[in-house]
Amino acid sequence: MARKAVTPWTMLFGKYQTYYDRLRQDTAFLTSNGRLSEQLVDKIILQLNRVYPQILTNKEAEKFRNPKASLHSRLSNLIAHLKKKGDKPCQEFYRALQINAEQLYNNLPSRRILRPTFFIACFSLAAGFAFFVYCFNSDSRVLGGAKKVFGFSPIIIGRHVRNICLLYMEGSSRTD
Repeated sequence: MARKAVTPWTMLFGKYQTYYDRLRQDTAFLTSNGRLSEQLVDKIILQLNRVYPQILTNKEAEKFRNPKASLHSRLSNLIAHLKKKGDKPCQEFYRALQINAEQLYNNLPSRRILRPTFFIACFSLAAGFAFFVYCFNSDSRVLGGAKKVFGFSPIIIGRHVRNICLLYMEGSSRTD
């Protein structure tokens, strides 16, 4: 199966991380000792088998539920099997994990990463707040300076937004 590379650019401006990529990232966490119990792995296997038999057939489910094999090897083999099948089976694994172990699901490494968009959103919020405070300063020299900045910023913000801001600032300077 050909895989499209996930770059920081696509993570920031485009597509989200695929379930396959998330499972690849979470495999070490999930297979570490004590994370998943025998009963939880069995519940996930049974759910995948019963709800999505095309993902996990009866024979495959029996293989992954074999009590003679260690839990670590069964879980590792299950995850490898799901990765081979593609993104949809990986998504259904996450759905089963969320249903049966929500606390563990919320603590997965792939869910705890703060994306760069989070930081951009925080910066935008801070810049918007600073702009708001700047525009509502009663000093008319400040408003005149703000009008000049907005008057020469057609590239930074859209023309319609710029016009609305300029009209608002002109109206607020008349009322002062």
